[in-house]
Order: sequence, then C-alpha cells, then structure tokens
Amino acid sequence: MKKATLLFTSLITLLFISCTGPEGPPGFDGFDGPQGPPGQDGLDAEIGNVFDVVGDFTAENDYQILVDFNESAPTLEVFENDVVLIYILWDQTVDNNGENVDIWRLMPQTLILNQGLLQYNYDHTFLDANIFLEADFDLSTLPSADTDEQIFRIAVLPANLVAGSKLDKSNIANVLQTLGVEENNIPRIKVN
Repeated sequence: MKKATLLFTSLITLLFISCTGPEGPPGFDGFDGPQGPPGQDGLDAEIGNVFDVVGDFTAENDYQILVDFNESAPTLEVFENDVVLIYILWDQTVDNNGENVDIWRLMPQTLILNQGLLQYNYDHTFLDANIFLEADFDLSTLPSADTDEQIFRIAVLPANLVAGSKLDKSNIANVLQTLGVEENNIPRIKVN
C-alpha cells in the first residue's frame, strides 16, 4: 500500500511539473472608467511671509498697534490655520566686525519696572494682528523708550510647514531659514 501511495504521489507531482509551457498571449486592457470631478488646487508649502512693523504705543491708540495684513502686506494671504509669530526688537549688540546685530525675542515679553509689570503681547486673526501693552500700572507713566518707535517682526508660517516639525519658533534665524527669507529682504512698514 505504501508503494502505491508513493507511486501515485510521484505521478501527480510529475504531472504538475510537466505542465509548464510557453507563455500565452497577453490579455486585453480593461476600459478606462469615467472621468472624476476636478479636485481642489493644492496649497504651495512655501507660502509665508516676514515683514517688520514700526509703531508707537499711545493713549490715543489705547496702547495698541493694529496691523492689517491686507494694508501692510497686500501680497500676503493669511489662512485661518497659519501660524503667526511676532517678535520684538529687544536690543542690539555689535559683532566682531563692528556691525550691529539685532536681538529679537518671541512675544509675549515681560519687563519688571519700578512701576510694576509691563508685558508686550499680541493676538491675531487671519485678517490682522493686534500688538498691545498690558500692565498692572498706569501706562501713561511709561517712558518713550518703552512706547515710541517700537519695532516688531511678524512671521506668517503655513500650518503645513510647521505641522510635525521641530522648528524652534523662539529662534528668528531658524524661522527665516525655514521660510527661505534673507534678513536684508525683509520690508519695514510704519503703522499707526
């Protein structure tokens, strides 16, 4: 019985192995399906912008500087999910070549003064940014060095550029590099 099973298995195996032959002709291509509706245009991942604003905090403007994106940067389109960062020109130092180097700080920034605490802060929408002073004392007692000709750098970063990245947003040089913006190409706009 074992010999018969072994012989039968060998014949079946030999039959399957010998069933190879030349490849047959290729089949016909299927028909293309109907055309689907057109999709939305994609967004360019490199949309974004950086610009500087100069303004004064006064009692007349309620110690606020309103930056309308359409007026200040008419070519800039800000979307609701974009990241808007605002930096304040905090100080300047001199490099080894005797050139001035700006020191930027990401807002909000707080100062401890004799009068109390002063904070430079901001909020924004996709239409504008509002830079304002907050304090636990009367803002009219501030010296002009804290209110006049204040310089701010506004960086608008596309959400798809920032999402999942480990970008150090507190470092303006990293932000500029990510956006491909050169320091000497940043426009400066007077507001108020």
